Amino acid sequence: MTEAIRVAEIFGPTIQGEGALIGQPTVFVRTGGCDYRCSWCDSLHAVDADYRHDWMPMQAGAVMEEVARLSGGRPLLVTLSGGNPAIQPLGPLIEAGRAEGYRFAMETQGSVARDWFSRLDMLVLSPKPPSSGMAVDWAVFEDCVAAAKEAETVLKIVIFDEADYQWARQVAGRYPDLPLVLQPGNHTPPPPEDDSALVDHDGINARMRWLVGRVVADGWFAARVLPQLHVTLWGNRRGV
Repeated sequence: MTEAIRVAEIFGPTIQGEGALIGQPTVFVRTGGCDYRCSWCDSLHAVDADYRHDWMPMQAGAVMEEVARLSGGRPLLVTLSGGNPAIQPLGPLIEAGRAEGYRFAMETQGSVARDWFSRLDMLVLSPKPPSSGMAVDWAVFEDCVAAAKEAETVLKIVIFDEADYQWARQVAGRYPDLPLVLQPGNHTPPPPEDDSALVDHDGINARMRWLVGRVVADGWFAARVLPQLHVTLWGNRRGV
């Protein structure tokens, strides 16, 4: 029996709400546990160890059975998220799903490299900017880029302020061959126990307009600026 995956929630089908695959129908497999603790984390129920008793240990086969049930047995995109899904043993899940025609995308901060990254259809590397309070280990991040191999690899950076923006410019300069998505941050994330918390849509939209203005003024035409579509549609609700 393979090592169990710690699962915080499985839900969908819905649409991918952010990043390069925004708008695509998907089922989410959200794993529990993270090696980071970002100041503005919007998924603390899958990060904070106080909620570890809610995370269910599941074998890859059981996870795929639930994905297949939710999708009606019709293969679609499976989004692996967290927490940090890279700390979970997801290789067997990806192999089992691909054998049934499912595609897999995963987002991680690039703090843990896995050989099974190469079996993903898309790897979204989202290094955390200064506002997160976290520091990037660029040597490990390089290992993640190298591990992806055949997988399509995309950079996604969340922006809250000018310091984050300037940092993103530097990161983009390090990886000029990787497609880049910039995303305005949600400064009103939900507490772990309440996904009905109100969102400051006006504030987020103002940050989006500011970010678009900065990108255009600088002629940074290689960057794509995209919102968190799920926040626009559903606020902080889970399971959508």
